[in-house]
Amino acid sequence: MFALIDCNNFYASCERVFRPDLNGKPIVVLSNNDGCVIARSNEAKAIGIPMGAAAFEYEQMFIHNNVQVFSANFALYGDMSNRVMNLLAEYSPEMEIYSIDECFLKLSGFDYYNLQTYGEQMRNTVTKWTGIPISIGIAPTKALAKLANRIAKKFPSRTQSVYTIDTDEKRIKALKWLNIEDVWGIGRQHAKRLKTHGVHTAFDFTQLPDDWVAKHLAIVGLRLKHDLQGIPTLDLEEIQPKKNIATTRSFETNYTEFEQLQERITTFAASCAEKLRNQKSCCNSLMVFIHTNGHRKDLPQYSRNIVLQLPFPTNSTLELAGFATQALKRIFKQGYAYKKAGVIVQDFAPENTLQTKLFVSRNEKHLPLMQAMDKLNSAYGQQKVKLASQDLKRVWKMKQEKLSPRYTTKLSDIITINV
Repeated sequence: MFALIDCNNFYASCERVFRPDLNGKPIVVLSNNDGCVIARSNEAKAIGIPMGAAAFEYEQMFIHNNVQVFSANFALYGDMSNRVMNLLAEYSPEMEIYSIDECFLKLSGFDYYNLQTYGEQMRNTVTKWTGIPISIGIAPTKALAKLANRIAKKFPSRTQSVYTIDTDEKRIKALKWLNIEDVWGIGRQHAKRLKTHGVHTAFDFTQLPDDWVAKHLAIVGLRLKHDLQGIPTLDLEEIQPKKNIATTRSFETNYTEFEQLQERITTFAASCAEKLRNQKSCCNSLMVFIHTNGHRKDLPQYSRNIVLQLPFPTNSTLELAGFATQALKRIFKQGYAYKKAGVIVQDFAPENTLQTKLFVSRNEKHLPLMQAMDKLNSAYGQQKVKLASQDLKRVWKMKQEKLSPRYTTKLSDIITINV
């Protein structure tokens, strides 16, 4: 059996943990630079605020409906996610963290457990210890657990936010209830194609011949069909190292000078290098891109990227910053107002299995230096130790006018209780 645990309206719930006065009130969370809506409470959904809504277009609606608006507080959300996942890890040794607010547990050896009661125990513990409400779906396969979770979330009063598919009768009833476009793993285009063939529910999908599914949805679709039929096909996935790492940002204002862009590109390269070292990888190539503000039709437009093949694999901040600057020099043009830039590192190799080249190789003296830099930044805060080419007084300059305190990760933001 598998359990799929999903935190309800996670970002909004994180804000409510420390602001109980917001319970029952509509909440939206905005993206980087307060651009658009990336999370909504049920109350915000009910008044018609769509996902991805541009904040400036809905400003009057926010005011009229007393919507509580927050800038994305990823430090808080990440820490709360870790707390939830650490609690859930106590309930099974086999766990797959699917996203910041979802995880699968494999319940092997739980044959004599009442899984409904076990799920309710999980829910009560997480809610009591973290304040985050969760929904749990339990079923023989991952796809069915995802479906069971959807039912638990849709009918919380009837299911106690925990639903178990443990009979074929329950499985068929659930499949007939679920529309094909809502099936986990069925995208919009596949749903349209399936509907033209008379497939409107998940149950209809499971009645299709295997050959037809394999032809039109490939092996991934066939595995999904078997999973929905109750045949375990999709197992827990191990966390794999990332295949590329990107650091990109829109600027708070337009940049026109090379030195301004160079400082940002250097900072982005430093961030990518740190992430590479965290997963013990080196990169063999990097991409740098810059572009102007496409919304400013009154300004000349320019967009360019370049991929630089590195002479040797590296994860040194010093070396990657140097290569990124070289790339920027080749694509920068004077006379344009740049609004966004980024660095993407690619083509990874494990740092402990690098092949040494005869004439060019990474500087081994950088290794202890990078270790010291990472240790200091970990102990005293991100970007405390920087390159001289970075702005020493600047971290990320994003527009975050409605940022809540980092209650759990910054000592100065900790809640003060007056007694």
